Amino acid sequence: MIHPTTDGLVDFIPAARLEELLRRPAAQAPEVHEVLARSAAKQRLTLDEMAALLSVADPGLQDEMFATARELKKTVYGNRIVLFAPLYIGNKCTNACRYCGFRSDNHDIVRRTLTDDELRAEVLALIGKGHKRLVIDYGEHPDYGAETIAHAVEVIYATKSGSGEIRRVNVNCAPLDVAGYRLMKEVGIGTYQIFQETYHRPTYAAMHPRGNKADFLWRLYGQDRAMEGGCDDVGLGALFGLYDWRFEALSLLAHAIHLEETFGVGPHTFSFPRLKDASNRDLDPRYATSDADFKRLIAILRLAVPYTGMILTAREPARLRRELIEFGVSQIDGGTRIELGGYSEAAQNQDLEREQFRIGDERPLDEIVSELLDMGEIPSWCTACYRKGRTGEHFMEFAIPGFIKRFCTPNALLTLKEYLSDYASDEVVAKGERLIAAELAALPDSDATRLLVERLGAIGDGQRDLYF
Repeated sequence: MIHPTTDGLVDFIPAARLEELLRRPAAQAPEVHEVLARSAAKQRLTLDEMAALLSVADPGLQDEMFATARELKKTVYGNRIVLFAPLYIGNKCTNACRYCGFRSDNHDIVRRTLTDDELRAEVLALIGKGHKRLVIDYGEHPDYGAETIAHAVEVIYATKSGSGEIRRVNVNCAPLDVAGYRLMKEVGIGTYQIFQETYHRPTYAAMHPRGNKADFLWRLYGQDRAMEGGCDDVGLGALFGLYDWRFEALSLLAHAIHLEETFGVGPHTFSFPRLKDASNRDLDPRYATSDADFKRLIAILRLAVPYTGMILTAREPARLRRELIEFGVSQIDGGTRIELGGYSEAAQNQDLEREQFRIGDERPLDEIVSELLDMGEIPSWCTACYRKGRTGEHFMEFAIPGFIKRFCTPNALLTLKEYLSDYASDEVVAKGERLIAAELAALPDSDATRLLVERLGAIGDGQRDLYF
């Protein structure tokens, strides 16, 4: 199917050039050090520079890359990790993606779309665990148009329990037309994520034989239309395991460069899910991304685009997530269930006939928060930038120089205090209060610090939703 609005569009992923870059000889120390210096200065890398890092074979140089990525993450984002939950609302789908349990020709999957009452039950269950940020997911189907998605966003924002509420809804759904994105902006979504899945066009065609998703260019320009429709925070992603992970990494950078050159601002986030088991899926494993290469991927993405958020999902097991966070990850999900109705219909084991793929980290949110605190990370549910207008180009004005920590660290502490006051176990409360005290002790004696202490006290006294 060729979408009529793709006429005249040009594929801006320079595939032949990327393949050529991947054939280059391994970069040696002087070149690597020069590239790492640019990264450390928070400069977005070129395709050639990223290819140099991808070519590195020497273990010592790879260790230097990991160290620079680790330091860069701390410099730009501080020691905070943003937490969210995915919420699947409907799994009808007209596409035939060979890797997905929701595909139209999988007759074993249980098809379901949550009613408004069922959606409210899911949101209340999530609020009851302490969540403030969601990403909603749908299959691609005529029943899930922009109006349907917008209505769901409104239902979610209107659902509250005591002082608990969802303050930010991101959307991970099929690409829309410009009018659809305008509607998303009107109902107050956060980031609109579209994963290209694979940027390698022959592989894309083989993986998406039927349905709207078969139109490569319609999907590739989804973020452009979102920007035109006023959604100035967009997320990019690829599904690693369909083609050479190095090609996909370069393509993500090429896509980011395209957005910068066209709109003056790059993507808000990168996602890099790895291919996982799904109902009735049988694919060639030759492009499976190993744990070692996955670690390299995360570090190199952080080095290539220092100011872009990076999302590591519960597809990965707890052990690996714990290891990879320090190399550039800024967001993770917690307490994740991806079955339709999986949050309110408790005590169910994973069932591939009810979900899109198998997840690797099933731990409850409080356990993940506890681990983050042990690691010295600040669990954050902050949504202040969206409500203060620090989005799109304005966000980058803060993020690129690293000034965002002036807002993010205080706001992360405020949201952590809310979690400790309303949802945390006694053990986590003790850990969290110790971390807050340590963070306050490290701040300079200033009016801003005194105001932060005052607001932390106000939250302890029952006020909520205080932020800078």
